[in-house]
Amino acid sequence: MNQDIYVVIEHLRGQVADISYLMLVGARALAQTTGGEVIAVLLGHDAQGLANNMAANKVLYVDHPALAEFTSDAYQKTLAGLIREREPRAVLFASSSIGADVSGVLSARLNLPLISSCQSFSADGRPISQICGGKIMAESDLPDTTTLLTMIPGGYKPEEGQSGKAPEIIKMEAPSLDNLRVTLKQYIEPEAGDVDISKEPIIISVGRGIQNQDNIEIAEELAKALGGVVAASRPVVDQGWMSTSRLVGKSGKKVKPKIYLALGISGAPEHVEGMGESEVIIAINTDTNAPIFNVAKYGTTIDLFDLVPALTEKLREIKKA
Repeated sequence: MNQDIYVVIEHLRGQVADISYLMLVGARALAQTTGGEVIAVLLGHDAQGLANNMAANKVLYVDHPALAEFTSDAYQKTLAGLIREREPRAVLFASSSIGADVSGVLSARLNLPLISSCQSFSADGRPISQICGGKIMAESDLPDTTTLLTMIPGGYKPEEGQSGKAPEIIKMEAPSLDNLRVTLKQYIEPEAGDVDISKEPIIISVGRGIQNQDNIEIAEELAKALGGVVAASRPVVDQGWMSTSRLVGKSGKKVKPKIYLALGISGAPEHVEGMGESEVIIAINTDTNAPIFNVAKYGTTIDLFDLVPALTEKLREIKKA
């Protein structure tokens, strides 16, 4: 086993996901304790250019038509061979549908330990995971064998994982990827019709704390006064109170507004993944231990039903003045 830290780069339709750059930052922190290098692993087809700004010592690039878009079979087979051959100290995956699909299977097939929901690493290289919906931070030892980890946003900034200097790229030969059980035929996307929250500069997002559908009106009034739009966390959409086009998080849209005002949102990792890179995050939640306060720049535990109407009225007065 060597001491290098591998990062499996997640990308979609020609764009590297921000979580990939965040993982490179985490890998650098971990590599400082192991004495190894940060090695990005890029799987794709005609995708070498995606590696140009990665803050890694080296990039292992595997090119094959079957890797042009993500499929679990192709990724699992390619990464299994690579990990067996090179035995890195750790392999980082995104805590996403793609990362969970691949890391779980590889852990079972290769009989390797898997640490999930890792947010950061301590000064001595211990993984720090956010569990129980973000309410508990668990610090664990790194096992004495190649270890797989899935990472969530919140501990590092993606821009710190980018570099103006292109890393060394090493082309690797792909294994036989014939007769795969799953192949991608096409992307099917819903027709545009609702507002695109990913492009909005001001977002008022509601969570479970809004209590019922009728109460969403107070968020809409505030959004109107601020010139923003209303979005939602998973529980609100699951209740059918708002459409999936307004969903922020891992299973929804990723947003980076100038202002993100979270009303009654606990701040589970799945939600933070979609809004953690907002310029200014403001949280309103009566639970003093809500994880949302870990990423918010400003926050208050005042009841949103007391604060939001008063804030809306004050904004209206300012506009009239």
